[in-house]
Amino acid sequence: MLNNRLALLLVTAITPVLWGTTYLVTTELLPPNRPLLAAVIRALPAGLLLIAITRTLPKGDWWWRSLVLGTLNIGAFFALLFVGAYRLPGGVAATVGAIQPLVVMMLSTGLLKERLSTRKVLAAIAGVFGVSLLVLRADARLDMWGVLAALGGAVVMAFGVVLSKRWTSPAPLLATTGWQLVAGGLVLLPVAYLVEGAPPAHLTLANLGGYAYLTIIGSALAYALWFRGLRALGPTDATFLGLLSPVVATLLGWLVLDQRLSTAQLTGGLIVLVALVAGQLRRRQRPVQTATPVLVPATGRC
Repeated sequence: MLNNRLALLLVTAITPVLWGTTYLVTTELLPPNRPLLAAVIRALPAGLLLIAITRTLPKGDWWWRSLVLGTLNIGAFFALLFVGAYRLPGGVAATVGAIQPLVVMMLSTGLLKERLSTRKVLAAIAGVFGVSLLVLRADARLDMWGVLAALGGAVVMAFGVVLSKRWTSPAPLLATTGWQLVAGGLVLLPVAYLVEGAPPAHLTLANLGGYAYLTIIGSALAYALWFRGLRALGPTDATFLGLLSPVVATLLGWLVLDQRLSTAQLTGGLIVLVALVAGQLRRRQRPVQTATPVLVPATGRC
């Protein structure tokens, strides 16, 4: 049982690791200043691909449920994420987003009747502190709308994560993932056009390669693994794994872009990893003690 859970955690952790590569791919391969276009291309083609593979469409309530989940997990989340990223230094946006495990725990307590664990709350707080050391800069300036957008992004995805656990689709996992990606992409499409205009007329091979990576690896594969992990692990355990994303992004900046790592960043990364492990530890179940039968001497009475 323990080995199965560890294997599931490791497979689910692939998703935040892949998400951690998004910043590098976006800055190095994609056209500049087109974040919402990147979000649409990341969601809509990936969803259509999964639906084409599974050949399964929603039925009954799953038409509107897919729209709600797709809007929360992808459409609204991506839009708010990019607003926060544009109006805030990256470190501030990442630090605000790191509160997501705390929000998920509170929502799970109310919507899923899960017990709130003091250890997990402390681990989530430590995770926020670790991320702040990892990515936050002393000269970072706060923008109210940027902070609200980053906070809103964390909250809407937390709602989506919890509802994804509460609403379990009878359809194959890949189909459910595809429905959400298509719904989120369709929600984003008009927003991207109104804000950024028509797509660029000319794209380089690097641009096409970046978009292909985000579509196939960063969305189709990553979200399929993510929703699989949500079903099996639960929202709180899965969301803790999201703390890996800023760690991976920072490591890639050091390895690929020759960015320096300070002592504070290394300390922050270590705190994040400790918090992640602490958040996954399960409470030991005390063995149930059976009552020792009491022998009553016979009295001769019936």
